[in-house]
Amino acid sequence: MSPANYQRPPKLYRYSDRQWLERALTLGEFRLRPPVESLQIGHLHNSSRASPQLLTLSLSCACDDALYDEFSNSDCCLVINDPEEFGERIHRAAQRLLPSWTGIDGAITYGKQNPLGAAFTKNPQSASQKEWLFAWRPTQPTMALRPIIIKIGSIEAIAELRPKSS
Repeated sequence: MSPANYQRPPKLYRYSDRQWLERALTLGEFRLRPPVESLQIGHLHNSSRASPQLLTLSLSCACDDALYDEFSNSDCCLVINDPEEFGERIHRAAQRLLPSWTGIDGAITYGKQNPLGAAFTKNPQSASQKEWLFAWRPTQPTMALRPIIIKIGSIEAIAELRPKSS
């Protein structure tokens, strides 16, 4: 989980299609998936490096209408008003499904190496996304990673939906 001296932001935002965000709000349903290697800079110039073995969930720390355009098919935003509660629930749910995995979360660094590793490092062109990443890695190497769905239960008490302004 996040280091004791590292605080989650006051709010988190997820931009997506309303139908998926409604499921996230009412069921607490989230998709963990392997990171997108094309957005990572890893060791900056080592293109032969393998993608890290992780499952991730990315949110934004920014409330910005421009981010609707950054994420395809976004017409709504899930606003997490209590990131601490949300983070603890996400990690508990992931631990139930992935008992031999280790979880961590933190801010993405853009254009320079993040101390949390390559998955927390992206190119400077993505900096407007101001991402907060939840990530889990297996304690033993695994052959292939596939996306999984976790459910943390309704988050209606700690989150809300905001439609895209016209």
